[in-house]
Amino acid sequence: MTRFVTIGYGDQAGYDRTKPVVREEAHAHDARLREAGSVMGIAGPPYQVRNHDGAATHVDTGPFMSATLPVAGFAIIEASTIEEAVEIASRTPCAVAHGVVEIWPLL
Repeated sequence: MTRFVTIGYGDQAGYDRTKPVVREEAHAHDARLREAGSVMGIAGPPYQVRNHDGAATHVDTGPFMSATLPVAGFAIIEASTIEEAVEIASRTPCAVAHGVVEIWPLL
């Protein structure tokens, strides 16, 4: 099995315009993933950490990257293939509620 980091992007407006039955199934899907051992969490406020040349640590608040939608959450999932990881991610709340999920293989 390969581990994948997923980053879910979505906003309240997209969530609200998704049918409740679709949202409920997506949350149930996430609950099953957590029960199977996936690590998931809602995104809190980000921090940027730099320590160029190991000389001094500098911390800034706020995201480094920008996106059309805010980061909503993260997960570490396991799948046999990228296709299986896509299938798993495609049923999560961000994917079904007018957001997007990035999948990053951990090499």
